[in-house]
Parts: sequence; C-alpha cells; structure tokens
Amino acid sequence: MIAPIALTCGEPAGIGPEIAVKARRALGQRLPFFWIGDPAHLPEGSAWQGITAPFEAAEVPAEALPVLLHRFPDPQPPGQPTPGNAAEVVAVIARAVSLVQSGAASAICTSPIHKKALKDGAGFAFPGHTEFLASLAGVDQVVMMLACPGLRVVPATIHIPLAEVPATLTQELLDSVLRITDAALRRDFGIAAPRIWVTGLNPHAGEGGAMGAEDAAVIAPVIERLRAKGLRLTGPLPADTMFHAGARARYDCAVAMYHDQALIPIKTIDFAGGVNVTLGLPFIRTSPDHGTAFDIAGKGVADPSSLVAALEMASEMAQARG
Repeated sequence: MIAPIALTCGEPAGIGPEIAVKARRALGQRLPFFWIGDPAHLPEGSAWQGITAPFEAAEVPAEALPVLLHRFPDPQPPGQPTPGNAAEVVAVIARAVSLVQSGAASAICTSPIHKKALKDGAGFAFPGHTEFLASLAGVDQVVMMLACPGLRVVPATIHIPLAEVPATLTQELLDSVLRITDAALRRDFGIAAPRIWVTGLNPHAGEGGAMGAEDAAVIAPVIERLRAKGLRLTGPLPADTMFHAGARARYDCAVAMYHDQALIPIKTIDFAGGVNVTLGLPFIRTSPDHGTAFDIAGKGVADPSSLVAALEMASEMAQARG
C-alpha cells in the first residue's frame, strides 16, 4: 500500500477548504489523503479528525477529513485573503514537500494559492506554486502538463505574452520539454513507449515557410534529433487538426508551443475535471486546474471535481512509480 497523499490547504480564503471536505466525502477511505491546514478555516460543521502523522489518515472514519494540524495566526473570512496568514500558506507547501521527500507521503496535491496575497504578506518571490516547488526540490526545469481522461497536453512555453513566444521557443527549450515529458510518461504513467505529437507554432505548421519559419527551423530539427534517440515523436503538425477525437486516440500526449494552444482543447473537453501535473520533479505533484474562486468562497457551491481528479491522478502516478 502506498503512503497517503498530502493535500495542502492553499489560500484559506478561497474554495480550497470547502473542496477538501467535499473531496473526502466523494473518495472516502478508498484513496487515503490528509489535509494540511487550520481546521478553523474549514466550513462550519465540517467533520474532521486531527492526526499526528500521515499514516494515521488511513484510520480516520470515511466521513471525516484527516487533518494534519497547521495553525494560522488570523481568522480567514471567505473571499478576503489575510496578509497575516501568507507566511503559513507558504510553510504548508514546504511542509508537504518535506513529508513527500521523507516518504511519509506518496505525493503532493496542492490547493490553489493567491500569488498577490503571498507576495504582499510574505514577500513570496516566485511566479507561482510550480517554481517554488522546483526550488525546494533543487530542480532547474520542470514542465506543466494538463490532463483529463481524454487528453494529456504540455505547453512548451507557459505564462508569457504571445509576442514573446517565438523568441522564447528555442531548440534547447523544446528539447528539454520533450525529454522531460517522455521520461514522465514512462515513469509516472506507466507508458513503455509514449507516442507524443508536437504542434507547429504557426497556422498549418508554417505551410512550408509561407506562414513562418519557426516550424522548419526550430521545431522540426529537435523532433528529428530526438527521434534518432528513440523517442516516438510526430510533428510539427497543424494544431487545429490535432485535438479532435480521432486524432487524440493516436497519441499519449500532445506538446503545444504556447499556453492557449494547449489549454483551450483540454478546457473544452473537460473544464471541470482537468488536472495540473508538474513533470520533472523528484516527487509527484498534482493540482486542480482552477484558482481560488474568491467570488464563490464560503457559499457552499464550489465543485470538487477537479480536486477529486487531481487526487486520483496523484494516486495512480504514485502506484506507477511503485
């Protein structure tokens, strides 16, 4: 049996505490996980039980959320992040990393954070969760994957302006993204010979140079080199024909060149159930594919589907790693 999954509290003014309780109700004891946070931030009347060590999560009754206590200094009104709590939000993430590095947890699932609140309240110097986790792990480069039952997709460039994509998309970057993706599909998803399709950057994958030179000058040479090393790569391909059902059945993962090229297909296919996975870390990290949703926090209407899917995927990946 694998160790339980560590679920961080994220921004306590968001929907994280609410969907943690709902995810426990949905999963019960069939998928052991524990929540790291302050039970004072859980919705009123929530059933929870404190634990002193992660392994105790498996002994908690199915109707109660196992909580590894982490006290916060301030109360937390839903929808209103409190600067005084920012340092503890960061500390919870670091605590989860320590637990997974020690083997006490099999994976980390992170609830959404609010980056401005962390910057204002704790001087958080990272663009987001992913970069902070990479720093804690001592890893130079990680890759973001979005996944649902019908699609796995990786954007080679992520949160940058579209105008900066061509200059950022170097052969070195694409080479490392493809290598990391291939290795993770083998190790974390149990795919012995992953089939990876690669989009072009320009419409029609450049149409022989008529619509841009990057597809032939940057993307194609990387694919050719890595094919020679045994990777099963196809591309560059026109992105507009890569995501219909028939095409998706022919590959295990798609690598796209920029944020919207990757995220629009998956959010169209499964908006509520998409999972954010960080590839290239020495430990497993998943996250629901949504934000803090301050506008609905505390109203009891938040959908836990993406968190449930993220916990299930973390469990499947942990079992694949053994």
